[in-house]
Amino acid sequence: MNTVILLRHGQSQWNLENRFTGWKDVPLTDLGVKEAKSAGIIMKKNNIKIDEIFCSVLQRAIKTAEFAVKEMNLVKLWSNDSLLMTCDKNLNERDYGELVGLNKDETAKKYGKEQVHIWRRSYNISPPGGESLEKVVLRVQPYFKNFIEPQIKLKKNILIVAHGNSLRATMIHMGLHKPDDISKIEIPTGSPLCINYDSGDIKNFNLVQKLIAKYQPDEIYNLAAQSSVGESFKEPIITAESIINGTINIHILMDLALLICSIKKFIFSYSFF
Repeated sequence: MNTVILLRHGQSQWNLENRFTGWKDVPLTDLGVKEAKSAGIIMKKNNIKIDEIFCSVLQRAIKTAEFAVKEMNLVKLWSNDSLLMTCDKNLNERDYGELVGLNKDETAKKYGKEQVHIWRRSYNISPPGGESLEKVVLRVQPYFKNFIEPQIKLKKNILIVAHGNSLRATMIHMGLHKPDDISKIEIPTGSPLCINYDSGDIKNFNLVQKLIAKYQPDEIYNLAAQSSVGESFKEPIITAESIINGTINIHILMDLALLICSIKKFIFSYSFF
């Protein structure tokens, strides 16, 4: 059995500033670096293996890959202090065109919340001068088929470090979600989504993360380093399958909702795109 891990980059500077980022090459924030390192520690503690790495050409994804893999102590993936990975623009974030650099709240005031929601969440409607998610799928699909799928067939463990929308496009191609429900899917920064294969077919998938809502941002990295998933954190792990199958207790979700509300200032200090 082999695994494909999808990892969204850590918080970027324009995530923090609530700006449309797209292809703009902005750096990670200090929190973004901690998220990337935490992801690596979580993968190491869960004995997740990596043979090949694919990444976008944008530095927020590249640095996330470097920080995460460095925490895993995988010597074979390094050469002369450089991480061995394949970077390609087809894995870049969705191009937001004329919206790039604009503050999202200010843009909503100018064009209306409904219009901005359509630009951000519709599948086949593009923002002015930019890409729709459908167009992102059209560039991700052939790249995945030609370069990543052959490695999966060789039973390699693959890490893909990219962006919210290029990872959504990847999930559509892999058959995890359909275009009409993908807009509801949020991909947290720094939380590896592990898709397990058996004989070339997807067996299951799990979002490997901890319930960090009640902790301050500067505590997240230290807590992640303390133990493997589920040890120092006594809360159960929420996975994509557990939510879909209804095996997560409703009281857990209610408690999580209360935690999120109590720290909404932190949660909304940066956007998901």
